[in-house]
Amino acid sequence: MGGVREGSVITRKPIGNQSFNLSLPISSMSSLVNTVYSVRLSSSAEASCPPRNRRLAAKPSCISLNRRRLVVRATETDTNEVGAKAPDNAPAQSGSSFNQILGIKGAKQETNKWKIRVQLTKPVTWPPLIWGVVCGAAASGNFHWTVEDVAKSIVCMLMSGPCLTGYTQTINDWYDRDIDAINEPYRPIPSGAVSENEVITQIWVLLLGGLGLGGLLDVWAGHNFPVIFYLALGGSLLSYIYSAPPLKLKQNGWIGNFALGASYISLPWWAGQALFGTLTPDIIVLTLLYSVAGLGIAIVNDFKSIEGDRQMGLQSLPVAFGSETAKWICVGAIDITQLSVAGYLLGAGKPYYALALVGLIAPQVFFQFKYFLKDPVKYDVKYQASAQPFLILGLLVTALATSH
Repeated sequence: MGGVREGSVITRKPIGNQSFNLSLPISSMSSLVNTVYSVRLSSSAEASCPPRNRRLAAKPSCISLNRRRLVVRATETDTNEVGAKAPDNAPAQSGSSFNQILGIKGAKQETNKWKIRVQLTKPVTWPPLIWGVVCGAAASGNFHWTVEDVAKSIVCMLMSGPCLTGYTQTINDWYDRDIDAINEPYRPIPSGAVSENEVITQIWVLLLGGLGLGGLLDVWAGHNFPVIFYLALGGSLLSYIYSAPPLKLKQNGWIGNFALGASYISLPWWAGQALFGTLTPDIIVLTLLYSVAGLGIAIVNDFKSIEGDRQMGLQSLPVAFGSETAKWICVGAIDITQLSVAGYLLGAGKPYYALALVGLIAPQVFFQFKYFLKDPVKYDVKYQASAQPFLILGLLVTALATSH
């Protein structure tokens, strides 16, 4: 039988060996139910009607319609009349303003252009870079708590954090706008909250600001060779080829995440150490080793983008290996790297520093099992907030060990 118009009920009444269907509007439902109820009463009374009364057409109470059946069928609904369901990960209208400023999930949708600009720079990603400068300064062995050294450190932190990390995050969002339209369509760029010209302007301002501060620091430190400027320039180039075609390093989960890890750990450390001392080959090797842990941290952020990465052909590790394998690669990269550094410190005759580093690895493993390994998508923010402080403290312990 074909589809039924919305708001209809069907009655089927056999006559002899034939039957026919009646389509009644839903507005007649009440009267139809009353009729059926009356018919049932008359049918029950029929047995008690005398034969002579049954032949009287004027006795409607004795009409026999006991074979009548009522069939009510579910009405079809035009799918065009049903509103689209919002994505599960879409932010509520009452989202957090704090999350919006930090550039993390659960952000309130904002219309203020300056707040949106700050959101694009993702301030939540600045602390590791700022901390890297602290570690580099500590590793140099030449930092002193004077006004001048503190001022130099602050300028170096501004270069590494708000300027160059902000540049990196903005340009990454720009080139990820098609993926974000799938995974997070409410983000500032795919949602249209910020225009193309505004994004391009922000990218250039942050890039030139960071490079300018790098050159200023070289002059301030009295460098004959502008090492900090070239570190800033190299990091900016790495950020560009990480996000932009044709190279787009992030298309390969291994290369892209290692490049990201080096940007977050090695480059700010090198800048801080070069500002106050000399950047030595052993420190370069040690920090690059630590960048493997940064690779693991970068993988954490890949889980929330699996669907979009798969559709856009990006071979992130969760896409290439599956979520179950990728989460173990992630924690393995983080833990094995730090244990290797602890072994290096032990072999270098720094057993107390090595023991302190192992003590900082233990809570990270605990939070990995408590949050990340259970559900890397649901608990990614909670895991990073719980475990990463111990990782960056481990960086400082390593820096102090290399300075003595």
